[in-house]
Amino acid sequence: MVIFNNKTRLKNFIKGFSIVLLYFLVSFFRTAPLTLLNIDYDSMSILAKECYNLATELALIAVIVIVFFKQYKAAWNDLKKNHRKYFSDNLRLYLLGVILMMSANALIAVLGGAMSENESSIRDQFAVAPIYTYISAVFLAPILEESIFRLSFRNMFENNFLFIVISGVVFGGLHLISGVSMDLLFLYVIAYCSFGVIFAYMLTKTNNIFVSTGFHLMHNGILMSLQVFLLLFS
Repeated sequence: MVIFNNKTRLKNFIKGFSIVLLYFLVSFFRTAPLTLLNIDYDSMSILAKECYNLATELALIAVIVIVFFKQYKAAWNDLKKNHRKYFSDNLRLYLLGVILMMSANALIAVLGGAMSENESSIRDQFAVAPIYTYISAVFLAPILEESIFRLSFRNMFENNFLFIVISGVVFGGLHLISGVSMDLLFLYVIAYCSFGVIFAYMLTKTNNIFVSTGFHLMHNGILMSLQVFLLLFS
């Protein structure tokens, strides 16, 4: 839970900005510790890469939990009291996101557009390392992404409209860095930014990070379970 007042506003911004900066530093320099140890990441076995990436993500989550511990604790206590209400009140928002995403993706496919490079890489990774990819996509990614693009951004931006727009655009934009047709950009934005906007709106409604995280976990779990089904029976 995020509380804004004259005493907390600056502290909130510093915490949020610091975690966002740390996230991007880790993303860009993930293999730097290996380089310092003269270890070539590309020559490592798949299992070694999985373990290293898993350790990196868990370490980042641990730092985030420490920084936002009081907010997480308050949100968890609130969730225990209101989880049923939060689920029923926000389920329609989640379904709206599903409809927007599926409709946009269907139009992209009909018009000859390709999936984003980010999504394509995840599917390729799943075929090579299904266990790590499943754990990362279903459990770790939602926690990290909601902590970064929702909780950290919320600490930085008190204005609801500004927070929702920035959170949704940045979240969706990072899934659209490359591999998309500019002619269909509007449809890609709907497909990849709609859930970012909806999850941000959930946070403004409930002031509880576990609501958007829960729906994000559920969404990724459904998608990755479909991937498992296709992998087993294709």
